[in-house]
Amino acid sequence: MKYKNMRVLCMFDLPVETQQERRDYRNFRKNIMKEGFTMLQYSVYVRTCVSREWMNRLYKRIQKFTPPKGNIRLISVTEKQYQDMKLLVGSKTSTEKIIGTERLIIL
Repeated sequence: MKYKNMRVLCMFDLPVETQQERRDYRNFRKNIMKEGFTMLQYSVYVRTCVSREWMNRLYKRIQKFTPPKGNIRLISVTEKQYQDMKLLVGSKTSTEKIIGTERLIIL
């Protein structure tokens, strides 16, 4: 099996009007970070996956902790597509500058 690094982007818009919704938001955000996602920008998180099979298992794990309300989207792109992303305004986050395209960083 050929391994091809991919990036998974998790984009979400969750309601935070009630105390329960705020709790659901915090839990979802905490759980995607436990899954290895880092914040790309507000409500957009990204992580690498070594293969499509790995990515499919990740999708299933995320489904287990999604809140009942809101909008959550997952999209996968190849490493090349991710690197071709254009930054129109602002600058790369400090995490992006440190990690770059590497899958494993030992600090």
